[in-house]
Amino acid sequence: MGPWSEERQLERAAAIQRLLDDPTLNPEARAMWERHLRGLSRSEAQYNARVVNLYTEMRNRYTEKWI
Repeated sequence: MGPWSEERQLERAAAIQRLLDDPTLNPEARAMWERHLRGLSRSEAQYNARVVNLYTEMRNRYTEKWI
């Protein structure tokens, strides 16, 4: 995960929307991509919170047995 970029998030949203615009997309794939679209970070604060949460969970998962 890199630094926050509103431009990058808009590119991601546009790419997902292009997939969703395909009428032949099967319902399971459509549901997955709709979840991804809804889940995109809308602000730098939200993005940074997700990054912290992700790496905290990863650290805890791999270091819990060390203690």
